[in-house]
Amino acid sequence: MKNKKEILDALYIELVKLQKEIIAADLKIIIVLEGRDAAGKDGAIKTITKHLSPREVRVVALGKPSDREQREWYFQRYAAQLAVAGEMVLFNRSWYNRAGVEHVMQFCSEAEYQSFFGEAALFEEMLSKAGFIILKYYLDIGKKEQAKRLEDRRENPLKQWKISPIDKDALQLFDDYSEARNVMLRKTDFAFAPWTIIDANDKKPARLALIIDLLKRIDYPGKDEKLLALDTGLSYRVDEKMGERLHG
Repeated sequence: MKNKKEILDALYIELVKLQKEIIAADLKIIIVLEGRDAAGKDGAIKTITKHLSPREVRVVALGKPSDREQREWYFQRYAAQLAVAGEMVLFNRSWYNRAGVEHVMQFCSEAEYQSFFGEAALFEEMLSKAGFIILKYYLDIGKKEQAKRLEDRRENPLKQWKISPIDKDALQLFDDYSEARNVMLRKTDFAFAPWTIIDANDKKPARLALIIDLLKRIDYPGKDEKLLALDTGLSYRVDEKMGERLHG
């Protein structure tokens, strides 16, 4: 049995194989990573992209919309960041901001929030029909673990760039975010773009689980099926038992 480092090293090789196929077959890959503040999105993305060619992989982490962007169609600035043929794009937070942070913090109106779900379905269906492969991941952590990670951000001088003005509200509004998460996952779990939930309370095993699921979902030559048959027990789909496994 391989240890976690050996498994990760083997998965790095699989990711390179996948990228070669993305380039050769002109695939258009969109990977969406969502989760609470400090859920581990940055670390997961760094792990996925560590050994990939930077010319064919992009990370999108959009900041607060400008005055002009606030007057655009909501999905417009995200559409401008989509993958081109032969490219993989990872969204560190995405259009799902509206169903999470914007809704909980009341940065959008109730009408905008409600209309988002229908528009998201149309947007993602259109992308799917246009040949995009959409993989959506929600990294799920508990309140105790979130508190620990947010405190580490405040105390670690190398993580100061991660501190956000809304961090202080994350724990206070934990239950509100839980409710918003549950609604989002159930309403936007589309057949053409389903959600995968990753139990991310332990960062390193969570990254392995995410990468294994990602590699399973896309065909490429030379796939190590034995490696990808590993069951981490940390990834699952949206179903009737979802609530029993989610944190909070």
